Formats: sequence, structure tokens, C-alpha cells
Amino acid sequence: MYNKQYAKTIKLFLMDADPEGRMMCELSNWNGKAYRIPRGKVKDCTDRADLKSTSVYLLFGKAESSTSNPKVYIGETENVAKRLAVHELKKDFWNEAVVFISKDDNLNKAHIKYLESRLFEIAKQAGRYDLVNDNTPTRSAISESDQAEMEEFIGYLQVLVNTMGFRVFEPLVRHNDDQFQVDDCFYVKGARGANGRGKRVADGFVVFAGSEVTKDTVPSFPKWAQLIRDELIEGGVIVTKGESFVFEQDYLFSSPSSAAAVIMGRSANGLKEWKDDKGRTLATVEEEELKIV
Repeated sequence: MYNKQYAKTIKLFLMDADPEGRMMCELSNWNGKAYRIPRGKVKDCTDRADLKSTSVYLLFGKAESSTSNPKVYIGETENVAKRLAVHELKKDFWNEAVVFISKDDNLNKAHIKYLESRLFEIAKQAGRYDLVNDNTPTRSAISESDQAEMEEFIGYLQVLVNTMGFRVFEPLVRHNDDQFQVDDCFYVKGARGANGRGKRVADGFVVFAGSEVTKDTVPSFPKWAQLIRDELIEGGVIVTKGESFVFEQDYLFSSPSSAAAVIMGRSANGLKEWKDDKGRTLATVEEEELKIV
């Protein structure tokens, strides 16, 4: 897999001289190449020879509401330009495609079938996107050495996908001994049974599964928070267990304040409400971390 301790250089080429247009991405010391192609630009890619080769690709669609996940389709093909043209006609959910090819034509059918299956598996485990594939991709049988090469390819691929702004393969929180510590957690407690646990992450605040939500809200509860709360209950993210409302799964909020408000059933300043195991507020901890830097 890609070793993140080494700095890497990423080369971005705006093919249409437009940040919203087609983009080609390359990573130093890697034989792969990525294309980011808006749906409306698929027709402009038919004459590119390297997009008529074997590839693995992803189709991305927007979330339909503030509490739903964005969508992704993961596929493989032996002629991606042709396949994207078909998807443009037959699949309406997506607005951007990301395509990965080998610069030395080293990917064969078995390789891309393996990549498709593994990327589907990783995206499903991450849980950030709803997978819209009709079927679970079948993993091809390849040699041990080829598997090692494909896993390395996946590592580099993940770097470029993240760089493009799609965190489809990144778990909300890394729950392992090396990267996840109890000291990183914050807690919020309040009246009417509120008892939450979560963590600040790069793109918001994650509330952990098992966090308890107050069943009753105050009359002044903000409408935007009530909407989020209702959608989470309707979507099965918050479920009833005994006398409590409980988060059934980890859930990413856009901010600590929205997370605290939903849990406590009232307006909340998340920077002050969330506290670590020493009783320090999130605001205090972040201020101390800035002083250290």
C-alpha cells in the first residue's frame, strides 16, 4: 500500500483551461493516471487514445438531502470513453466521473476486475457514499504478486481521489489502536437523557454509534436542527432502544454545534458543550493545540 510518511508531488493539468472542466492527475513515481471528467464533457473525450484502454472508474452523484449520503457507482471497462458515453445515456444520478488507467498499459481484465471489487469493498466499509451498483462486483483470481501490485495501485488511487475532493474511501473515524485514542473523544451530557460521544474530524464532527439522544426537544428548538433530527430518525440513523433514542451508527455532522443540538434537543454551541475526559471544552483543546503549533 501507499506509504503516507513520504511526501508526494501531484501534477494537475486543466485540460479545458477551466477548474470546472476536465482534469488530468498524475502522482510522482506512479505508473497510473487519473482523469476527472464532468458529465457534460464526456463527448470531448472520445478521441483520446488512452481513454480507450482498460480502466476502473467511479461515477459520483450529489446527496439528495442534508442528511443523506452522496452516491457513487464503481465499475470497470476495457474502453472507458465508450462506457462513459453509455452511462451518460442510461444513468442519470451522476455528474462527475473519475477514471484510472495505467500509463504503460499494464492493466488487464483480471486486474481491473480485482480493482473494482476491492474499491467497492473499501467504499462500503467507509460508509460515506451510497453505492448504486446493481450487484456486488466479483473479484478475479490473480497471482499473489499481482495482488500486491494492485493493492499498491489502490493506495495511490486513494490519494488522488481524496485530492479531487471525493472522500469515498476514507472512514469517518479510524478505530484502531494506533490512530484512535480515548483521549481524542469528546462528550456531551444534558437533560432528558442526552449522552453523546464523538470526535472532531477534518470535515466536521462525528457522533459515535451508541450515543443517546434526548427524546423531547424544547419549544425554541431550531427548525434546521429539527429537520436534521427528523431525517436521521426516518433514515434509521437514530433508533429507539428501550426508553432512549440512540445513534445506530457513526454519523458525520457538518459542525460540533449541529451535533450537540440534535443530541440535546436545544440550541447548542458545540465548542463549549463538547468536553474531553478532563472536562476541557472543545474550544479550549483546540486553542491549546494552536499554541503548541
